[in-house]
Amino acid sequence: MNYSALGEYRKTAEALFPLGGSPEQTPDPPAITEAAASFAEALGIGGEYRRLLEIRQNTEQMREFLGHFQNNLDLLIQKTWVEKSDESRKGRLQDEIPPFTALIAQGNFGQALEEFGAILKELAYLFFGSQSTKDDFTEYAFRIDDQIGLFWWYGSRLGGLKDAGKHGAPNDESHWAILLIGICYLTNF
Repeated sequence: MNYSALGEYRKTAEALFPLGGSPEQTPDPPAITEAAASFAEALGIGGEYRRLLEIRQNTEQMREFLGHFQNNLDLLIQKTWVEKSDESRKGRLQDEIPPFTALIAQGNFGQALEEFGAILKELAYLFFGSQSTKDDFTEYAFRIDDQIGLFWWYGSRLGGLKDAGKHGAPNDESHWAILLIGICYLTNF
C-alpha cells in the first residue's frame, strides 16, 4: 500500500466528503464540483470526467454515454462468477440499472445518488462476496489496488448524502458532480 498516495487521496476525499458533514453544507457548489474533479483525477478518470461534466443533460451525447454505462455495467455483472445461490442477485441488479438511468434522465440526481449507493453495494457483493459486507472492506479493497479502494470508499460514502438535503435545499449541481464520478469510473472500468 502506498501511504504517500493514501495521504493525498485522503486530502482529496475530505474535500468532497468533509468529516462530520456533507458537501451540501458547503455554500459554494463550484468548490464541490472542483473537489469532485480532483477526486476523479485520483481515480484516473479526470479527463473523461471533466469532458462529461460539460455535456448538457438531455442531449444525444449524454444519452449515448449513459447507454455505454449501462452496457458496461451489464457486462461487468454478467462476467462475475458467483455461487449458484447468488445468480438471482445478478439478474435483480441488472433490472435496477434502467430505472437508475431514468432517474438521471429526469434530473432527479438526489434519488439517483441513493439508488447508485445501493447498486454499488450489490455490485461489491458480486465482485467480492461476503467480504464486501465486513467492516474492513475498504481496507481490503485498498490492499488490492489504491484506486479500487478509493472507488469503493466513495461508494460507501454515498449513503450519507441521502439526508444531506434536509439541511437545506438539495443542490442538483453538486449531486450530479458526485454521481458522475461513479458512473464515469464504471463506464471506463
